Amino acid sequence: MNSRKPISCLVYLSHIITFLFSSGFIVIFLATGTTISASYDGNETDHMALLSFKKMITRDPYGVLNSWNTSFHFCDWSGVSCGKRHRRVTALQLISQGLEGSLSPHVGNLTFLRQFVLSNNSFQGSIPQDLGRLSRLRVLVLELNQFTGVIPTNLSGCSNLENIFLEHNQLVGSIPKEVGLLSKLTSLSLDENNLTGGIPSSLGNLTSIQVFVISSNPLGGNIPDTLGRWKSLRFFAAGECKLYGTIPRSLYNLSFLTTLFLPMNQLSGTIPSDIGATLPNLDWLALWENQLGGFLPPSISNCSKLIKLQIDTNNIRGTVTIDFGKLSDITIISLDDTNLHGRAAAGEMKFIDTLKNCSKLKTLSFSNCSFEGVLPRSIGNLSDQFEELNVEGNMLSGNIPSGIGNLVGLSVLELSTNQFTGKIPSVIGNLQNLQYFGLFQNQLSGWIPDAIGNLSVLDTLYLDTNALEGNIPSRLGNCHQLSKLTLFDNKLSGIIPKEILQLSSLTFTLDLSYNNLSGLVPTEVGDLNMLSYLDFSDNRLSGNIPSSLGSCTSLTFLSLKGNLFQGMIPSSLSSLRGLETLDISYNNLSGKIPQFFERFSLQYFNLSFNDFEGEVPVVGVFANSSAFSILGNSRLCGGLVELDLRKCKETKKHSEKKFPLFVIFILIVSALVSILGFVYLFCKRKSKDQVPQSSSMNGKFLKVSYGLLLKATNGFSEANLIGKGGFSSVYKGTLDEDDKLVAIKVLHLQNRGANRSFTAECEVWRSIRHRNLLKIITSCSGVDFQGNDFKALIYEFMPNGSLHDWLHSSVHASRLKLLQRINILIDVAIALDYLHNYCIPSIVHGDLKPSNILLDEGMVAHVGDFGLARSLGTDIILNSSSVIKGTIGYAPPEYGVGNEMTSSGDIYSYGILLLEVMIGKKPTDDTFKEGVSLHDFASMALPNHVNDIIDGELLNIHHEDYVNVRSRLSNAKIIEECVALTVKIGVSCSMDSPTQRMNIKNVVHELQHILDAIQCI
Repeated sequence: MNSRKPISCLVYLSHIITFLFSSGFIVIFLATGTTISASYDGNETDHMALLSFKKMITRDPYGVLNSWNTSFHFCDWSGVSCGKRHRRVTALQLISQGLEGSLSPHVGNLTFLRQFVLSNNSFQGSIPQDLGRLSRLRVLVLELNQFTGVIPTNLSGCSNLENIFLEHNQLVGSIPKEVGLLSKLTSLSLDENNLTGGIPSSLGNLTSIQVFVISSNPLGGNIPDTLGRWKSLRFFAAGECKLYGTIPRSLYNLSFLTTLFLPMNQLSGTIPSDIGATLPNLDWLALWENQLGGFLPPSISNCSKLIKLQIDTNNIRGTVTIDFGKLSDITIISLDDTNLHGRAAAGEMKFIDTLKNCSKLKTLSFSNCSFEGVLPRSIGNLSDQFEELNVEGNMLSGNIPSGIGNLVGLSVLELSTNQFTGKIPSVIGNLQNLQYFGLFQNQLSGWIPDAIGNLSVLDTLYLDTNALEGNIPSRLGNCHQLSKLTLFDNKLSGIIPKEILQLSSLTFTLDLSYNNLSGLVPTEVGDLNMLSYLDFSDNRLSGNIPSSLGSCTSLTFLSLKGNLFQGMIPSSLSSLRGLETLDISYNNLSGKIPQFFERFSLQYFNLSFNDFEGEVPVVGVFANSSAFSILGNSRLCGGLVELDLRKCKETKKHSEKKFPLFVIFILIVSALVSILGFVYLFCKRKSKDQVPQSSSMNGKFLKVSYGLLLKATNGFSEANLIGKGGFSSVYKGTLDEDDKLVAIKVLHLQNRGANRSFTAECEVWRSIRHRNLLKIITSCSGVDFQGNDFKALIYEFMPNGSLHDWLHSSVHASRLKLLQRINILIDVAIALDYLHNYCIPSIVHGDLKPSNILLDEGMVAHVGDFGLARSLGTDIILNSSSVIKGTIGYAPPEYGVGNEMTSSGDIYSYGILLLEVMIGKKPTDDTFKEGVSLHDFASMALPNHVNDIIDGELLNIHHEDYVNVRSRLSNAKIIEECVALTVKIGVSCSMDSPTQRMNIKNVVHELQHILDAIQCI
């Protein structure tokens, strides 16, 4: 576990707001005029400008503009303030009123306006250039809206501007260099937009600037050295801006600076050794996820006001020599994933001793470094307000200090992947606030202390990969919020306590594998009906597989391998339809392989080394020999040819009684009469109708002709046309007397590549079959009635059309709900996993996009159109670099430079498809200009602003579908988190670098967890 949690931009936004108000930078003047008048004292210009503003408001949910009528003087309208002498508008403030619409350019006529504040509404469109005429304007606050377009360059005409807040919008383009002309500017906040073009060096002229915030913009470029002229600067935030180069030395000389926030960039260089002298007022140093090197300066000890020190994920090396005792206000120390080291025996971890006076410290994290030796006992002297200790991934050894039991405020204790020995101290039971406890991959021994059962709010307990012994304490059943428990790879013995199987909170993981557990599996295992991952493998468990296991309907992974189970597979397991992995190998199980497994969407099924008998199925997972294993079952027969099993014996029953001769005679005569009758009827029908009829749709090989397809589609009429692409047109039609609809894909053979597309699809369809792939019925290759070549493919008809139609077409009155979208995404991911990992050779689809995802009557997704597919390791299917690979917007960047098609290219396309499903915008949408892609758009919204970009339909889902839920607010939060996690998967899949893209198996796994979480509420 990496305990460094990303700091939300809202956190430093709160710092700004607190700082500004405490320093008196923003003064909001209230309206002082109270006289009602129908006369406007000659100020008709202001009156008309306000009416124009109101006219462009399309939604006013709280009726804040109801007072804007002739019954009141405009100076008495809500949100409007005027000067006493001239009765001209000096302030227009409408904060958090839910207003929607665009901003009228006539606001530029309010020439006496000093404050213009519209924060936290839903204004759209561009910011009018006319604002540049407001020469008296001092405060411009348009934050938390949906403004698009560029920042007006002529804002420089507002020569008295002191504060500009445009953050949390959708602005594009660059920061105008003309902003550098605003000599009175003290605050400039532009974070959470889509600005590019770097930081203009002309901003160095803003010598009065005190707050500068541009985080979460893909700006790029260096930090200009000219910013060192900002002698009054207090707050500098430019995190996640794709900045590179070094941090200018001049920036470290700004003695008034309190916050230096530059995480998640590509900055290099070192932290100056004298930072403690040059920045004496620093309270927040945030430099995580950069490429900084050098040493950690001991002079940081002199930054006596420091509250947060976050330099993790850098190349900083050496030992920690900071005297934290001088930093009495410190709350967060995060040094993870650096090259810092220290040996306790050499006194190189004394910095921990200096923390005893840091009464406000909440987080200490130095995971994945190179500290070694005994963890100092002084760790127990930290404040009882201390919340998080993370030392994972070091080389710490010896006993876990018993003083840790003093840290009663701990919620996270991560000691995993070290070399700790001895026993788990029972004082852990004192940590009543502990939610995460990680001790995996150490050398701990002895019993698991009963005291862990005192941790009533514990959510995660990882004790695996140690040498723990004895029984699993039944008191773990008191941890009623436990959702993840891993005890695998230890020396635990005894039975599985039924108490832990009765924890309804266990929803993610229960892993007890690789121990010496024995006895029967308690029937209470059926109480784990929300659990997704269950592993009891490699123990000495015996008896039958409990039928109650069939109640665990949320399972996606189940392993019982390497035990002493016997008997037959219980029929109750037929309810585990969500299983993706099932391993029951190396047991003493017997009987036939149940047929219900044919209906499962298993990706891997291991039945090896048991005593199963009878015929091996050939449907479902059994249709792919690499997806299942039956080794060591000598009594099995049949199955796929490549299994090389003996043929199953025919089970004909022969009567020992001989039939009487007259019975045999009657049977022969009857048979002859039947045959003659059949021949007569056949000949009669043949003479009556010389036109060949199509064979039944139920036949295995359906033969069709051009004429039959012409008739089936009513002459390929427009009314039957359901889709059209570069290589083909798709028609609906009927081929048999049952009027069952099919989809007929007619190739445009006159278009270059169409013939190869047909060949590609035929080659692919010969070797694949999966519930999430479009089912092909037959093909047609011949000539039409004019003698031209004709080729067509006939597929099973999908009554709910394509995913593209549901996302972007007006054909469907209702919108896809969240559960439907997640299910569709899982279906597509499972199909890709099958193509990439279970087909031999692997198949790359090459053109994954919403229009190629078809939906059946149950809204199950089927991937279709393999016209650009190729089999890896062969040259049969399209693989020429001269052929266009994929579709613009969905094809990965490496295809654009001539690289061969790979499975990682499909992952990229899938990531874009996922983002399109969640955001509701195509990758070619007009929104994505100025170098910002759909991937960038989603990436910039993570982790805290996903709600601002996703399809608005998604967050309403809980209001409709979860009416009976006790706490709707809590469920709304779960929905928001699940949506954010889904978008994160899409971003991970659509990285520019193929090596950084997510593995498709992990995609399926993560999406299934998300689906489980949504279905739980």
